[in-house]
Amino acid sequence: MAQSLDDILTADAELPLSGDLKVVMAAWLDHLIVERGQSTATREAYERDARQFLAFLKLHLGHPPCLADLERLDAKTIRLFLANRRKAGVTSRSLARTLSALRTLFRWLEREEAVKNRAVMQVATPKIPHSIPKPLTVQGAASLVGREGGDAEEWITARDTAVMLLLYGAGLRISEALSLTPRTAPIEGRDIMHVTGKGGKQRLVPALAIVSDAIGRYMRLCPYPLEPDKPLFRGARGGPLSPRLIQLAMEKLRYELQLPDTATPHALRHSFATHLLSAGADLRQIQELLGHASLSTTQVYTEVDRARLLAVYDQAHPRAAQP
Repeated sequence: MAQSLDDILTADAELPLSGDLKVVMAAWLDHLIVERGQSTATREAYERDARQFLAFLKLHLGHPPCLADLERLDAKTIRLFLANRRKAGVTSRSLARTLSALRTLFRWLEREEAVKNRAVMQVATPKIPHSIPKPLTVQGAASLVGREGGDAEEWITARDTAVMLLLYGAGLRISEALSLTPRTAPIEGRDIMHVTGKGGKQRLVPALAIVSDAIGRYMRLCPYPLEPDKPLFRGARGGPLSPRLIQLAMEKLRYELQLPDTATPHALRHSFATHLLSAGADLRQIQELLGHASLSTTQVYTEVDRARLLAVYDQAHPRAAQP
């Protein structure tokens, strides 16, 4: 194997596949959007995962793979592919998603009576390290979303403040905040947002008055026309605002306010959930607000709150430092 997997993926704009597999793969990708209602981002991720796997098969077999090759595929070859990706530095979380994509593909192939091979079901999902979200303190979050001035134009400062308030004040993901339009944003007396989250799932999220006021101020200052169904938040040249610009704004504020490196846009969403839980909010309610499909995803915040309480206990209890 003189040529590496990354060489193939880089060199071939369109991965060489046999005619039958090329047609089937195109139909599967359409199925993800039309029948399963997956988001464009999920479809692109699954396509990338399948492309990497098929590139590996081309390298492993020595010829462009076909449906018959998928029929003969064994679990050992799939494990070899995953080991190859891990050696390239791919994380367990990404490998787990790749395996999920392949399982989705092979289930669909069986349903369509194109290929029946359950070898991929025999491969164990890589263990994902358990990590606890790192929220900001109440004071840290307030200092970020309440920051005024700076050397940016007034409308840009107002824009960044509005976005950060949506993350901390409503618990939105940054992609959800940037997908809002003037029609869906909490303005003109609307105190509820219709938010489209992961997998195209919609939920209703209440908006605090301070969030609505910040959005209204940004809209009044924005120098570009804001059409009802176009992106609400704009970049300096009038195009849709890039998440990277909010990340950069956070990095600058983090430095100015001497906050930890964990103070990221997503940390504001973590802070929203953790601070609600600390104030006595019900876990089910937080699950609905965050748009989590499973309560087990939301339960991680109970660990955050417990860890925070233990840290306070260790620092404050008069006998904590004694053996």
